[in-house]
Amino acid sequence: MRKLQLNDLTIPIVKESCDVVSMDDDLIFVDDLNKLSDLSGPYKMQCLVLAICAQGSAQYTVDTITYELQPNHILVVPAGPILNSGELSTNCKGVAILLSKDFMNEIIMGIHELSSLILFSRTNPVFTLNAEEGGEMLLHLSLIEKKMQQAGHRYRKDTVRSMITSMIYNASDAIYRVQQTTDLKKTRAEAIFAKFIKMVEQNFRKERRVSWYGEQLGITPKYLSETVRNVSKRTPNQWIDKYITLELRVQLKNTTKSVKEIAKELNFPNQSFLGKFFKEQVGLSPSQYRKR
Repeated sequence: MRKLQLNDLTIPIVKESCDVVSMDDDLIFVDDLNKLSDLSGPYKMQCLVLAICAQGSAQYTVDTITYELQPNHILVVPAGPILNSGELSTNCKGVAILLSKDFMNEIIMGIHELSSLILFSRTNPVFTLNAEEGGEMLLHLSLIEKKMQQAGHRYRKDTVRSMITSMIYNASDAIYRVQQTTDLKKTRAEAIFAKFIKMVEQNFRKERRVSWYGEQLGITPKYLSETVRNVSKRTPNQWIDKYITLELRVQLKNTTKSVKEIAKELNFPNQSFLGKFFKEQVGLSPSQYRKR
């Protein structure tokens, strides 16, 4: 029996395999979903993909569950899940962007809360826009593609980052509308996960114990861990670490605070402990990241 090979899907791999518009190893624009069908899956996502169907249909499998895209359907798969492409109809038309984890983190830095787009996609990789929202999304993406192609533009990357942030806000507003009509169908596990994430957003700077979050939610740490892992494919500790890491990135890149000051502010025992944690998460020391 042939052993199925599970490979990582990264920006460089897509650049090498497909005819796409790219911006360094940070961002890829795909003007035809059929171009991605040349990639043989399944792949473990090491980047985020956002695709929208404009015509026809397409099938994708995310963590063994098959989803179908129809016109004005959006597929959002963050880093982590297993993605496999299925069949595309002969008249399928759609576009996609792929963002590296680092570039996505840079974008999230400018958003006060972790975008509801990313959270929603953990349990709902495909959702539907109305015709107006779908048209706006396609316009956003076409403008992003145009700006990406302006290699001589001095502020190209900053401009593209701002454009994607705007697009995320628009998509998140559409998600909010969808959530209002589906909240009654939300499972207990999804409700616990949503409350947990909201609590982490408010408390991660001072509180990192899973037992504390469980106590606030009135459930055991074990039940909280199982629930969060089942819903999001990440443990509570991984979510807490993600928020801490994003905050550290913001502080290191956008302030002149010393590592010692940041360690104190974020409740690390000392700057050495912070340095070790940051290197485990990012692969660079705080000083190396700051100079990059």
